Amino acid sequence: MSVEKRFELAKEQYEAWNINLEDVFSKLQEVPISIHCWQGDDVTGFEAAQHDLSGGIEVTGDYPGKATNGEELRKDLDKALSLIPGKHRINLHAIYAETDGEEIDRDQIEPKHFEKWVKWAKENELGLDFNPTLFSHDKAADGLTLAHADENIRNFWIEHCKASRRVAAYFGKELGTPALTNIWIPDGFKDTPSDRLTPRLRLKDSLDKIFSEEIDTAHNLDAVESKLFGIGSEAFVVGSHEFYLSYALKNDKLCLLDTGHYHPTEMVSNKISAMLPFNERLALHVSRPVRWDSDHVVTLDDELKEIALEIVRNDALDKVSIGLDFFDASINRIAAWTIGTRNMIKALLYAHLLPHEHLKQLQEDGNYTERLALLEEFKTYPFGAVWDYYCEKMEVPVAEKWLEDVKQYEEDVLSKR
Repeated sequence: MSVEKRFELAKEQYEAWNINLEDVFSKLQEVPISIHCWQGDDVTGFEAAQHDLSGGIEVTGDYPGKATNGEELRKDLDKALSLIPGKHRINLHAIYAETDGEEIDRDQIEPKHFEKWVKWAKENELGLDFNPTLFSHDKAADGLTLAHADENIRNFWIEHCKASRRVAAYFGKELGTPALTNIWIPDGFKDTPSDRLTPRLRLKDSLDKIFSEEIDTAHNLDAVESKLFGIGSEAFVVGSHEFYLSYALKNDKLCLLDTGHYHPTEMVSNKISAMLPFNERLALHVSRPVRWDSDHVVTLDDELKEIALEIVRNDALDKVSIGLDFFDASINRIAAWTIGTRNMIKALLYAHLLPHEHLKQLQEDGNYTERLALLEEFKTYPFGAVWDYYCEKMEVPVAEKWLEDVKQYEEDVLSKR
């Protein structure tokens, strides 16, 4: 049966619940996913002075063909974007500066070091987001940066974050869409600390200094990202969820929730509606933790669906910035991007294909039997037929056909690196 025929049959079922699929497609096309560049090169970056990966970050595997410079990485992103429906954003770390071999330390980065990224983004009608890189550096070797006891080290990272905000503002001004600048630090202790407050006071002071420079929110939006624990910071992390949530609320910044940065029993989806009444905007880094913050490729699991449901049914698509954060070097990196991003979009589509107002009224009426029954029945509605039609409509490969493109690209490009 053709994609169109299967879609028409599915359309009848959804329209019986007053779900207009053309309206759904229009809304879905307007949602940009911020796709992380670091899947393509295993979080290596392009600095002239190379540093070993650190900060509790592990990239496992040695699949051939990883990008080794900006031109290769952008070419790989082009291929991945050609397989993903919609217009999206690209998320950069500071280590992806291109300095033409000149050794520039991170407190010295400037917009000119990212001109090639902006030129490419303009050509492809993409937005850019940004992250200062406070790991994989000699001045972060002991696992402390903005909360470090050494004032000189703190000041180095403060200046790096200030420079990063200026780079992001350049992105926003040039591309006509504000960049989201997200600050994550690895700071913490492996064993039980004797003083938790002092490092947190230092972090607060560092953040205050970073944000002291006023930047137009039309060009740059600031976010802070928490973490529960990491390798080397198992006992204590300075920037906890409570710390950053409080800081963001008090200082009018975005609180960014990374789905890998919480206890395995915590549901990030549940936090969204808890925070929306008090925050104008939220940000997400969607990952898949497997027992810890392991940054696995995003799959269409229950939690991903629930995250999308919380955003869609609460009419928060314009209030939640959705980014991805995973890296797997054991599989084809372009396939990883494609699988993860398509799954995020699938989850948003799935969330649109439920009669939310009806389900809400059932809950208000205390009719929990019908609510549960309908939620379960909709799990086997012909969602796949709608997804395939959407892909065809957006002129990207339907179902698993994208794998053929990836295999050909691996043969033509990746295998020759």
